[in-house]
Amino acid sequence: MLLDPHHLSALSAILRYGSFDAAASQLAVTPSAVSQRIKALEDRVGASLINRGSPCIGTPAGLRIAQYAEDIGLLEAQLSRELALEQGAGPGQVRIAVPADSLATWFVDAMAQTQDMMFDLIVDDQDYSADWLRRGEVSAAVTVGGQPVSGCDAVALGAMRYLPTASPDFISTWFKNGVTAKTLDLAPSLTFNRKDGLQNAWMEAQTGSRLSPPTHFMPSSHAFVEAAIAGLGWGMNPQELVRAPIKDGQLRSIIPDAHLDVTLTWQVGRILAPALMPLTSAVQKAAAKVLLSPVKAERHR
Repeated sequence: MLLDPHHLSALSAILRYGSFDAAASQLAVTPSAVSQRIKALEDRVGASLINRGSPCIGTPAGLRIAQYAEDIGLLEAQLSRELALEQGAGPGQVRIAVPADSLATWFVDAMAQTQDMMFDLIVDDQDYSADWLRRGEVSAAVTVGGQPVSGCDAVALGAMRYLPTASPDFISTWFKNGVTAKTLDLAPSLTFNRKDGLQNAWMEAQTGSRLSPPTHFMPSSHAFVEAAIAGLGWGMNPQELVRAPIKDGQLRSIIPDAHLDVTLTWQVGRILAPALMPLTSAVQKAAAKVLLSPVKAERHR
């Protein structure tokens, strides 16, 4: 099926900027022209592509086609660079699923090392970022474990080390009789969102029991650390984010040396792997500064 590039650019612009008017301004055409392009594209594929609202969001078919359009843009940008064309296609747009903790600790460094590329980041729990790849809604993702998604190239990055941290006052209040299944089940905890299973995984590993302590939902990596410092609860924080608070005495591990290592993998759609090679190289370099090497992570489990 051949799809008109003008129709594809209209769809991508609407989903990127949230409205037909904003897309029209970006494309330097009228909103009516954008509407006509979308109608022609929907007629062509035989499916609704956009849920009209504020903002406009894509249907599953619309998101898949928009991702296809961005993939084509990346390949065109690569071709322009390789042929040294004077009038290139401009920076390529790449949509990536990234866990919040990776974004807060090392992924921005990888972005900064990559030229001629515009980023559209999907921030999701690390256990679910691979699902975006499976649905074809992103070009690449930072995923958990080493199992490659079908049709993707996978590069091992290392392990993110998490420490079970809380403020000294919190520890003296809630764990004065030790960290046990009973005290963990009573002490307030911190949870990033309803997909976050790190705290539960750590508690089960330590106690052999599935516990359900009261919890604060805190969907921000930096706020998660601040909440622990403030004494709201205990939680699994990336070691990189709590080095300074631990050194300053604001936080402590509730059990020394009882960390949890989560292995991360960079996965890229195989067709786009050559076009994204500069980004892949930057991701490997940035991750190596923060993550434990796979060998070191295995030794410390």
